[in-house]
Amino acid sequence: MSALTVRRAGSRCWQSWLSWPSPAPPHRSPLRVPGACPARGLSSMAAAIRFSPASRSLFDEPLGIAVQGLGPRQEVTLRASLRDEAGELFEARARYRAADDGELDLARCPALPGGSFSGLEPMGLLWALQPRKAFWRLVKKDVQTPFRLQLEVLEGHGDDPGRLLAQAQHERAFLRDGVRRVPVREGRIRATLFLPPGNGPFPGVIDLYGTGGGLPEYRACLLANNGFAVLALAFYSYEDLPKEMKEFNLDYFEEAVNYMLQHNQVKGPGIGLLGFSKGGDICISMASFLKGITATAVINGSVANVGAVLRYKDVTIPPLGANLKRIKVDKSGIGDIIDVLNSPLEGPDRQSFIPLEKAECRFLFIVGQDDHNWKSEFFAVEGSKRLQAHGKEKPEIICYPGAGHYIEPPFFPMCAASMHLLIGMPVMWGGEPKAHCEAQIDAWQQIQAFFHRHLGGKPSRTANKL
Repeated sequence: MSALTVRRAGSRCWQSWLSWPSPAPPHRSPLRVPGACPARGLSSMAAAIRFSPASRSLFDEPLGIAVQGLGPRQEVTLRASLRDEAGELFEARARYRAADDGELDLARCPALPGGSFSGLEPMGLLWALQPRKAFWRLVKKDVQTPFRLQLEVLEGHGDDPGRLLAQAQHERAFLRDGVRRVPVREGRIRATLFLPPGNGPFPGVIDLYGTGGGLPEYRACLLANNGFAVLALAFYSYEDLPKEMKEFNLDYFEEAVNYMLQHNQVKGPGIGLLGFSKGGDICISMASFLKGITATAVINGSVANVGAVLRYKDVTIPPLGANLKRIKVDKSGIGDIIDVLNSPLEGPDRQSFIPLEKAECRFLFIVGQDDHNWKSEFFAVEGSKRLQAHGKEKPEIICYPGAGHYIEPPFFPMCAASMHLLIGMPVMWGGEPKAHCEAQIDAWQQIQAFFHRHLGGKPSRTANKL
């Protein structure tokens, strides 16, 4: 693959929907769906919602949605909602017109203008979900419980749609049946290991998030569902780990690498690293100094050390300089921080550039070209130049137009702006919702394929059909 690949993910991702199994035609007798609310007096068949899969699906899997028993070309509004674990409400709505036979299949019927999205968007009611609370982002804290998606069918269009015709609930789960969740508290390690069902060993990956701290598990367990042994690793602001992001020592991360290399369910000889944002530059540092790393995938990361001093044995890498006066604040009080960091190519800041040419692994950079957290494409390209200048193989760089900073697993709604813990104000993350959603679908496939190629695994037979 060339050093820089720009992917307009939509064409391939959404063509695949055309081959997704569509709901069966309606029965002649009224369809009875658990949790569905029937319509009254509109037709001989009560309106009912049908999901495919029926009651439960994995969060990164597509979900078929159909409404049966409507009147011919009847106009309705579909409203989706879910509450996160803090009780905050996320909602999306779309306007539709049923087909001549009273069937409304979201894989075939385009949404009409006036809702959260328009056009043929089978998963639009999920990726378009937005919080009622300003600057709130959808995350999953307890992966052992599902999100519960509520769907309502309302009569007519307009800002205040008519009466309720049908309603149903669907569970969006994070753990596939048989995946083992193992809390890890060995030595200094504070982590959770996810092991796929079946007999190992499996390709091993360490998963790191960013400046939010804590121990996010949702991406790690979704990756484990697809055949990887994944260690979600905390590195600050969790239990007895440092409370603030001031200084990190790679000794801690080396302990986690050795744990994985020695685990009897982890396939050697090396492991992979997956890092997002600040977790990305930590992964690059790990790959540059530690042994046993075969493949490193970075999502909107930096090739310079950011935000905290990094130490390993007799090496100290200072953080990249920053100037908060470069923050641009709009009329809504939201900051644009894309110009805050200094360039790692100039003056003393060159000391912050991570010596990734020391790494003995393959690199994949996933880049959102509308990232407003920092200049992710610039970092990826400069990392590529440095590797090639030292005779190393080109990294794979995949750029997504219209994607912002928070490139998550598929179908997480885009977060346009939220509080930045280090800046202390709400900041914009960038992205256009549809393009961002399409990037998440494609990047998820690219990351798994990259790890399978370089860690020697085989794609899971139960891999999601996207």
